[in-house]
Order: sequence, then structure tokens, then C-alpha cells
Amino acid sequence: MDCWSPSLNVDDEFKKLVIRMNPPRVAVDNLSSRTATLIKVDSANKRGSLLEVVQVLTDLNLIIRRAYISSDGEWFMDVFHVTDQGGNKLPDDDIAERIQQSLDPRARSFRSLRRSVGVQAAVEHTTIELTGRDRPGLLSEVFAVLTDLRCNVVAAEVWTHNSRMASVVYITDDITGSPIDDPDRLAKIKRLLLFVLKGDRDRRSANTAVSVGSTHTERRLHQMMYADRDYDVYGVDCGPTCDRSKPVVTVENCLAKDYTLVNLRCQDRPKLLFDTVCTLTDMQYVVYHGTVIAEGPEAYQEYYIRHIDGCPISSEAERQRVIHCLEAAIKRRTSEGIRLELCSEDRVGLLSDVTRIFRENGLSVTRAEVTTRGSQAVNVFYVIDASGCRVKSETIEAVRKEIGLTILRVKDDAYSKSPPEESGRFSLGNIFRSSSEKFLYNLGLIKSCS
Repeated sequence: MDCWSPSLNVDDEFKKLVIRMNPPRVAVDNLSSRTATLIKVDSANKRGSLLEVVQVLTDLNLIIRRAYISSDGEWFMDVFHVTDQGGNKLPDDDIAERIQQSLDPRARSFRSLRRSVGVQAAVEHTTIELTGRDRPGLLSEVFAVLTDLRCNVVAAEVWTHNSRMASVVYITDDITGSPIDDPDRLAKIKRLLLFVLKGDRDRRSANTAVSVGSTHTERRLHQMMYADRDYDVYGVDCGPTCDRSKPVVTVENCLAKDYTLVNLRCQDRPKLLFDTVCTLTDMQYVVYHGTVIAEGPEAYQEYYIRHIDGCPISSEAERQRVIHCLEAAIKRRTSEGIRLELCSEDRVGLLSDVTRIFRENGLSVTRAEVTTRGSQAVNVFYVIDASGCRVKSETIEAVRKEIGLTILRVKDDAYSKSPPEESGRFSLGNIFRSSSEKFLYNLGLIKSCS
């Protein structure tokens, strides 16, 4: 066996040399289309090339209207029809150079983090990764623990799907503003957060990880939720709106060309292409050819794929797994609930206070994006009623008054149409509040749970 190692090493080094000699070339065409800018990328092919390009375009906040993908062989050639967020063509100035620089591996990690979570570089922060069963008040408990441990949250992103939660949180010491690297302190943070995540229902699958290093937040969240098997659908109640919003994914083998053909149709939204390509890559599939059309309310994607071993999908179980994983990738970023935007002077404990107020008013956070821009905290929360009922406008206004009407703004009109809340002493929100407060009291983080 060992006699083959030198040969394998030589082949690996030769592939690296070919890639170095043929760096990605980017061309921008603003003449061929009246409605979009064409970005053409070609380079020596390597595993993950498509994801790298799509990630760069996504992080530059470009909207991909069409895409034509071809990487069958030693060469990788893609054409993307893109616009800016306003639907306009891109200026000719420096977009090609910016994309080319972003595809440079030496620049990618820092650029990705900066775009995703609004901070300067991961080496300035300590990264915490959390996965576990979602429940009302969980985020409030997590931020309460971090505040008590003298950690300042400078950025975070939280996704929930299929009763699971994944979060990447960036913290510093609340006094020095430096990364936390003391092993004993990190072990304590990890231990208490794991205790919170496990609660009384998730003894086996909850997980925490702490590190100091760079990461692409959204890429990592997909990996975490995939590893946590959020795509499992057994015994899950989709709810009454499931059928209307469910994406249509078909997977069938194309025997004539020895590929597996994947077709996907769903409501279009930003970053959809990144989410599906990311999932196929994590599942160890290679996209050889593809077509993407997203010029209306609905998006259509078609991929010809094989496993990294060169084989198409070979079993019904594998086919169903691909379908469920792609459906999960689409739904993870789908924003359920009312969008609340918070902008205020940043301070230690801000997130703990805000999420506590959500919890006390019976609101559960389904998704969160936390950023720090200079001295300002700019946060986005999607909230639902923790009891499963429609969120009342009175509840939202009560939360806004407690946090600050000018600080917390609503970016959703649906809640204002809900009927007035009935009077009465019984409230499921109070039940969730009591449960969370009892849990935090047992951790010693609040003085009374009465």
C-alpha cells in the first residue's frame, strides 16, 4: 500500500500546479443583455469551484438571474446573468477585478466573514458554534449565559428548521474587547452552553464548539444543520401552509449519459443558488452541468450530478435523501414570522435584554442576524408566537414600548391586521416564561424565578 503514496503525492502536487498556472479568469459583459450583466468565469477545474464562485457573487450582494454551468472535464466554465439588489445592471468599473481578487484563496476567508457578519476578521473574535433542539426562550437563555460569563456578542447568525437550531456566535471579552483564548474559561463557556442546549429533551444531539479562526458563517450553518440531520422528516408536522410553500424537487437517473438529473422548482429568494449548491457539495456530489433561471417569482434549477466517486445515484434511499436535503436547504433560510429590526448603541448584555423581553411576551425567535457596525448594534429578528398562534399587534407594540419605539421597528404589515387580543389571565407565553426563568434560576443566572 505504501508504495503508491509517492505516486499519489505527485499527482496531487501536479493538480495544484495546474491550478496555480491557470488561475480563475473573469470577464464582464454588459452588452449582450439589456437587463443583466454577464459574468463569465473559467479556470482549471477542481472540486468546489462552483461553490466558490457562487459564494463570491452572493457575498458581493449580487442577484443571480440566470446561470449556465459546465465543468465536465479538466476545465470549469460558467456564465452568470446578475444584477444589483435594485435589479440594475452593474457598472463596468472594477467588478471583474473585485471578483477575481475574491476568488484568490488568500483573501477569501477574511472577505467572507466580513460580508456575512459585519466584523473585521475572525482572528479578532472567538467563534462559538451551537446546535440542538429548538424551543421557546432558547436564544434568551444562550445570551443570558454569555452575558453572565462576561462575553460580549459582536456578531451572530441563528437559523431554525424542523425543530432544530444552529447558531454561529462571535464573542470577545467584555472588558478588553479581545478574543477569549484562556482554555479554562473556554471550557466553562462550552460546558454551560451545552447544559442550556440539552435542557431536559436533547440529551444526546446538542453540541457546542469553540475556536479562534475564520469561517464563512452561512456556509458553516448549512454544514452544521446537515450534520444535525435537520432534513429528517419522520413524525414532523409541517403545518397547514406546508403544501403551498413546499419546493418541488425531483431526482432521476439519466442512463444515456451516466448522470443523475436533479430538477428543483420553488419560490425565488436571495441566495437560493448558494444554498442548493452548498448542500450538494456537502453531500459529496459534483455538478457537471447546470441551468438556473430565476427571473420571476419562481426559480428553476437543473443539475447533472455524480457522486465524487464518479457514480450517479444508485438507490432509492439515496434519491430520497437528496430530495429531503435540498428541501431542507431551501427552507432553512425561509423567514418565518414577523421581521423586527433593532438599531441602537451597542452595549454588553443588549442581546440578553432584548431576547428576554421577547421571551417574557411569549415570542420565539426563528431566525436572527446580529451585526456590529462601529458603536452601533444592527440586528434583525424573525419572531413567532411561542404557542403557535398568530402574533397579536398588541404583543408587538408592548415589546416595542419596552425596548424603545425608535430602537425596534417592524418590517412586516401582517401583524397589524390581526384581531385584538382577548382579555384573560391565562397565557401560554407566561408558561414559556416561567419555564425559561426556572431554567436560568437553576444555573444561577437570575436571583428569582417567581
